[in-house]
Amino acid sequence: MAPTQKTEAPKPATATAVTAPEPTSTAGTEEAKSRFNAAIGEAKAGAAALKGEASARGHDMADDAMARAGDLAVEGKTKASDALVSLSKLVDENAAMIDEKFGAKYGDYARRASGYLTDSAKTLNEKSYEELSEDAREAIRKSPATAVGIAAIAGFMVSRLFRR
Repeated sequence: MAPTQKTEAPKPATATAVTAPEPTSTAGTEEAKSRFNAAIGEAKAGAAALKGEASARGHDMADDAMARAGDLAVEGKTKASDALVSLSKLVDENAAMIDEKFGAKYGDYARRASGYLTDSAKTLNEKSYEELSEDAREAIRKSPATAVGIAAIAGFMVSRLFRR
């Protein structure tokens, strides 16, 4: 038998690390730092400008929304006043019929209710919506249970109105 020869696997070549040459002066480093700091300064200035612009736009949008809300409040106040006047006229026109069917006592109640509705419409027209909102807050503070009841009834009526 012939002796077996051992063969060795070739050894992998070792990689030598490539390193960047050491800078011979600090002038290049200082220039890089200077440029980096200038870029950071420009970025900060740009961010501040964007923040200022966004803030100004936000204030403009808020002012526009407040103006629109004020217009809608005045419009709603006018419509509510008109509705009260219409209801007052309807009640007043039917007071004579109520006298005939139910008696003068109930006709007088209808006339007083009509007068109250007319006075409420006049008050509504005379007050600003800021005064009206303060009056509503005061009424809610004095009688929160009544306010919740009125809100529930109004919500029910509105839901019935939109259900159809």
